[in-house]
Amino acid sequence: MVIEAFIADSPENTLQNNDQEKAFAKPLVGFSRGDDPLYEAYKEHVGPFFVSPWELFALTFGAKGVRPENLTVISYILPQTEATKADNRKEKIYPSDRWARARIFGEEVNVKLRRHLVAALTEKGCRAVAPVLTPQFSRRISPQYGLSSTWSERHAAYAAGLGTFGLCDGLITSAGKAMRVGSVVAEVQIPPTPRPYHDHRAYCLYFSHGICKKCAARCPAGAITEAGKDKNKCLQHVRKTSAYVKERFGFDGYGCGLCQTGVPCESKIPIKREG
Repeated sequence: MVIEAFIADSPENTLQNNDQEKAFAKPLVGFSRGDDPLYEAYKEHVGPFFVSPWELFALTFGAKGVRPENLTVISYILPQTEATKADNRKEKIYPSDRWARARIFGEEVNVKLRRHLVAALTEKGCRAVAPVLTPQFSRRISPQYGLSSTWSERHAAYAAGLGTFGLCDGLITSAGKAMRVGSVVAEVQIPPTPRPYHDHRAYCLYFSHGICKKCAARCPAGAITEAGKDKNKCLQHVRKTSAYVKERFGFDGYGCGLCQTGVPCESKIPIKREG
């Protein structure tokens, strides 16, 4: 598997610290069909600006003749390492050094992985595109959900059976919520990964059992309540962390991730007795 090999073997998978530690652990991979009804549902709920896999492919390649059912969305989860999670678990207001590095240098790894996967598919004769790396990707304002975008890596992962959403909007996967996510749309037919859930919040202890809310207690900005996450409060806090990261760790960065660590869903799908 191209994705697993890149994370396991590529020197690009690094936090760029003194020990050149890996940015991410073994990935999870899932697939969804280009004509999965969920993508049209996202457009209806989020806004007409949301781009479906077929629209994205047609805009990229001018291939209006390609059919949605001939496309596959390849999604992957990049779990944070145990060291990164352990460091951030101790924090109360600002991100740890490793977490901030995973946010900045780890996302650079993710960008390189997207491009590597597109190149590998192209070499095999399959046209492919990474949605967030296209000119069509941009931030927008959804009438219903506020700050949004024309493509969502997390929602693609949900469609690919990789996880469901929590109270803080993070995606809870079998490797937990402390992760980053990526996706590529390819002109190839791969059987979709079964979705082992019927509710988009099935793995969250608060929504499934009315307990936990530990992510809310962990949020230094008070951005998480029973009503969900206040995206603006979250964003304002994350922006404030840049000065701390620069002064404390010596590089230009930012981050938080406190709601993703020190919680029952940090590294797995939680069970009721842990709430």
